Parts: sequence; structure tokens; C-alpha cells
Amino acid sequence: MSAYSDLCATMQARPSRWLVTGVAGFIGSNLLEHLLTLGQTVVGLDNFLTGYQKNLDMVRAIVGEEAWQRFTFIEGDIRDLDTCHKACDGVQHVLHEAALGSVPRSIDDPLLTNGCNIDGFVNMLVAARDAGVESFVYAASSSTYGDSPELPKVEDKIGSPLSPYAVTKYVNELYADVFARCYGITTVGLRYFNVFGQRQDPYGAYAAVIPQWFASLIKGETVFVNGDGETSRDFCYIDNVVQANLLASFAAGDARNKVYNVAFGQRTTLNELFELIKEEVVRHKPEVASATATHRDFRAGDVRHSLADITRARTLLGYEPAFDVRQGLRLAGDWYAANL
Repeated sequence: MSAYSDLCATMQARPSRWLVTGVAGFIGSNLLEHLLTLGQTVVGLDNFLTGYQKNLDMVRAIVGEEAWQRFTFIEGDIRDLDTCHKACDGVQHVLHEAALGSVPRSIDDPLLTNGCNIDGFVNMLVAARDAGVESFVYAASSSTYGDSPELPKVEDKIGSPLSPYAVTKYVNELYADVFARCYGITTVGLRYFNVFGQRQDPYGAYAAVIPQWFASLIKGETVFVNGDGETSRDFCYIDNVVQANLLASFAAGDARNKVYNVAFGQRTTLNELFELIKEEVVRHKPEVASATATHRDFRAGDVRHSLADITRARTLLGYEPAFDVRQGLRLAGDWYAANL
């Protein structure tokens, strides 16, 4: 059995109480689904700034009413310390996903991004410290690598940030490290690389590329590619991210108080991605086979190439991503075809 399979069996035998912030969002709702399926008790916190009630409703329908009774929802904002204290009360493990994502959004509104991603983050650290939680796992970001040209990306070698969002996620890592040193709290940061999968929002000005392209192809709309399409990313399916979060929550010894790359470890260009997504949509809408993409200017603040070295996560956490890009797109494509 893998380290993750062993952990899931242990969790089912010995349930804990968890807090998931940003629980109504894409990653948060997937964490909630897996935790309830594993018999855990979960407190969820969200202000619905970027999360949706429909995500919670979908999880409820999947896990069933008996499991849903183990979930308590708090509508509130991490920028309010009292709310953070309430959410952390009696919790053993925190999965902190609440943040304001998107590089372009941070360029448009750096104050809002700073308030959510730094002020809110420190509030959560303080509340977790005061509650005496066993672990605090937080969403870090591959944007921390900034202008570093090195590939693959290794955790200890970063460049200068290219956006306000990247600054906030790097500051998260600094604060987590300081809290571990000063207060003895166990923190683990997970540098996500382009996560995708079911319940990722395809709409809005700051939608991620994969859900946006699925929606455009399914609805017969134009697909826009930023730049020449040779920009590359390490796309990571959501179930790999769930695995990393649960393994990190039980990190011990030298695995504690570190940051880890969470990715598949494979680079895909935007041109390749378009063809893969089109291939999945064609399964449901054959007429899409002739669709082509329209290229436009590069986007400000974006890095040209991104690829993760996941050796540290494999070695110290036992992380073994189970879904590559093609497998993840197959599952995501089925979901979008059924729900758009």
C-alpha cells in the first residue's frame, strides 16, 4: 500500500476534527468532500467572495446526509480575528485554502489581495496557535518562484516576485516559518502548480485557463490563448492536491515546517493543452473537432515556463500523484460536460 492509502485507512479508524478555510471554493470543497468521505468531522469557513453555495450543495449530494451531519459551516471572513478564533476552536488540523487568487486580480487590486492573503493569513496563524492545533497546512503558490529561470523548480531556489499575488504568497511562507520558530506551531506550505478539476469556476475575469477553455468549447465560444501558446505549465489534477494536503497534515520529524511543490512533474504548453481539452470536449460534442484557438498578447505578470521538482514531497511526505494531465482532463471534461 502507498503512504496515502495507509493514511486514509488510519484516518477512517481514528477520525479528527478539521477546519477548512475557503471551504466553498474549488480546492476547499474538494478537501471537504474527501474528509467527510473518510469519516472526519469538518468545520468550514468561507465569505463567498470567490466560493459558491452550489459547491457545498454538490458535496452534500455526493457524501449523503449522514456524512453531512459531521460538517459545520461558518460564514465569515479571515480578515476578522474573532471569526478565525471561533473557527479554530476544538480543531486538530487546519487546511487553510482561503485566499484571493489570480495574478491579474492582484495587479488590478493589490490592496484587496494583501488584506485577504496577508492580514487574513496572520489572523489564521494566531487563531491556530491559540487553539493549540496539531497542524496548519496552507496553500502556497508556484508564483513564489518569480523570475527564476531554473527548471524544474526546486523549493530552496526562488527568484524575485512578478506580481502582488506572488509577494503575498511568499510572505505567507515567511510568517509560517516565524510562527513555527517562535511559537512551536507545526506549519506546512504547499506550493500549488496550476491546479484544475471539478468545481473550478470557468467564469469571471480571473477564471483559470482550463475551466475557461472547457466552457468556451462546450458553448461554441472563442478560445483565447495568451501569447504564442508555447508558454508551459505543470498542471496538477485536484485529487493529487487533496492527497498532498492530507499527507502534510500528519507530517512528522524533518517533514514538518517546510514548503513543498505540489504538482505532477510534467510540463504542458498552452498549445498542447488546447488540443487535449478539445479532444475531451469532442467526446461529448463532435462538432468541436474543427475548433481553433485565437492568440492574443501575453498577460502581465506571467512567467514563461513552470515545472516542479516534486522530489521533496515524494521523499518526506510520501506524495505520489496518481493523475497525470490527460487523466485529470478526462475526469474534468466529464464534469464540465455534465454541469455546464
